[in-house]
Amino acid sequence: MAILGVEGFSTLPKKCLLLCYIFFGFAIFVNGIRDLVGKNLALFIPIPMPMANPFYIGGYFAIDMCVGSLILFIWSKVNKAKAAAFGPAVASGLICGDGIWTLPSSILALAGVNPPICMKFLRRSTNVKVDAFLGS
Repeated sequence: MAILGVEGFSTLPKKCLLLCYIFFGFAIFVNGIRDLVGKNLALFIPIPMPMANPFYIGGYFAIDMCVGSLILFIWSKVNKAKAAAFGPAVASGLICGDGIWTLPSSILALAGVNPPICMKFLRRSTNVKVDAFLGS
């Protein structure tokens, strides 16, 4: 976005603006159809905004939502009352935590740390063996 703001639309790939215009028009068209067909048929027509979220936020957010939905599904099977009471708070915490991670991620990127970051949780004796193996 910063490059686009500084250098203008010429930095975009060929036909990118045309695709943006087409999909913008398609989204307005789909929303108009949803409004015209009535409540019963509108249930079967997708809303374009949620489909655009991965492009705006990033593809990783869809994975986070999938994992969060799986956790909520299992939690509701185990204890439906607590899942209903605390589910929105836990979901908000997970979303905020994902957003807060951008700060350490930016610091690591500025420090030159390249992903993937390898985290391991081993016993001390096993950790020594793994470090010796990786060092050789």
